Amino acid sequence: MAPYGARKRSFLPNSSSHAKKRGHRAGPTQSTPCRAHRQAKTPPTIPTPASTPRRRSPTRQPPQRLRTTPHPATMPPNATADKFSVLLPTYNERENLPYMIYFLDAAFASIDADYEIIIVDDASPDGTQAVARALQADFGPRKVVLAPRPSRQGLGSAYMHGIKHATGNFVLILDADMSHHPKFIPQFVKMQRETGCDIVTGTRYVSEGGVHGWTLRRKLVSRVANYLAHVMLQPGVSDLTGSFRLYRRDCFESIMQKMEARGYVFQMEIIVRARKMGYSIKEVPITFVDRLFGESKMGTSEIAQYLAQLWKLVWV
Repeated sequence: MAPYGARKRSFLPNSSSHAKKRGHRAGPTQSTPCRAHRQAKTPPTIPTPASTPRRRSPTRQPPQRLRTTPHPATMPPNATADKFSVLLPTYNERENLPYMIYFLDAAFASIDADYEIIIVDDASPDGTQAVARALQADFGPRKVVLAPRPSRQGLGSAYMHGIKHATGNFVLILDADMSHHPKFIPQFVKMQRETGCDIVTGTRYVSEGGVHGWTLRRKLVSRVANYLAHVMLQPGVSDLTGSFRLYRRDCFESIMQKMEARGYVFQMEIIVRARKMGYSIKEVPITFVDRLFGESKMGTSEIAQYLAQLWKLVWV
């Protein structure tokens, strides 16, 4: 007989020792399954890899496409509505003109800007107008506008004639001989939008600017002309004789009403009058490269005209 208080050993089927011997977990309500039930039970079906759908990780996102143009939220108000009218006087530029139109189109496309190119040809004997008509047929009359004149009448009057055909709110002027490369236009537009200035002018005479392809005589003439203008007029810009500029249209038209020069002195006079009228001017470094084809139209008469007009501007 077991001592008083000792636990009696049970041999019932649901006891712990019996469950352990039969290979089942012990439990208060667990019973031993019968042999027929164990044989009828089939293993679960495991899906094959081909029938298993591929599941994308919820944290993985498809790659984002890089934005090539500025987001509208980061651009100044009405920046996307700007239109740039390029005034392009030509005389014997049939070889340079296709290159200029191509690079102008590429420059404005790089900043997603609307533009028009107004070609003012002074009856060039080399067939420039025929090339201009072919370019208009290629790019369309909305992009290339023809505004020919019957005779050669000077650079300043060509700008005055061209502005009558312009529809943009900004005016861009540059030489048609590829001396001014259109690749700098995005920098002009960026400077204007960041500062809100009235005029952006390209300058050759700063550390990042320069001149390539000129003879020593041509460089000397340009340096002396700028030096005399700085001493006598104090315009506040480093390159007074440059002709690569971006204007607000209202600013350009208001200055044009006071202009007197019609030749190459036009570039100098317009900056001087802009300063006198209180317009703000910013500069962008450019590299000036001598023309690809043709001959320079700068001669002794233009130099004499420059000196005479310089003296007149002192009293403006």
